[in-house]
Amino acid sequence: MTAAKIIGAVVGTTVLAFGLDHVISDRKLFGGTTPSTVSNQAWWQETDKKFQSWPRVAGPPVVMNPISRQNFIVKSRDE
Repeated sequence: MTAAKIIGAVVGTTVLAFGLDHVISDRKLFGGTTPSTVSNQAWWQETDKKFQSWPRVAGPPVVMNPISRQNFIVKSRDE
């Protein structure tokens, strides 16, 4: 009996949350429009090109000591 009430409450809450999200976000209950940066496919492609062209630079691997909050650079055995 208790499991049925819990499962029913979870399912009901999920349906209610989905319904409210759909009405507020997709149907624009409070007005507004979708920004052009979201709806414009060309903008997405240009942004993706920009991020893919940036060089990716990383520092050496670091191990953190969570107790003293000190970081130690991990050196390879060759050095």
